[in-house]
Amino acid sequence: MNHRHRKVLAALFARPASANIHTKDVEAVLVELGAELDHTSHGRLQIALGGRSMSMPHLGHTLSPEAVRELRKFLEAGGISAPADA
Repeated sequence: MNHRHRKVLAALFARPASANIHTKDVEAVLVELGAELDHTSHGRLQIALGGRSMSMPHLGHTLSPEAVRELRKFLEAGGISAPADA
């Protein structure tokens, strides 16, 4: 995982939840982690990672704090944590 991906992953795990994480950056990190992404016709992003799946709105250029918290919970449940060297 490159430095930029580690920074985005660290931002996802930061508290309080950030409101300026770009959706494309998050998608790149998820793909790097081995996730399969599917953009549905209803404006949602379907994420499958490690036998788990979730769906979240894909409404703009950045994630809302609520979406960041939801994604953080999904990643934690899948055994992914913040990088130590971000």
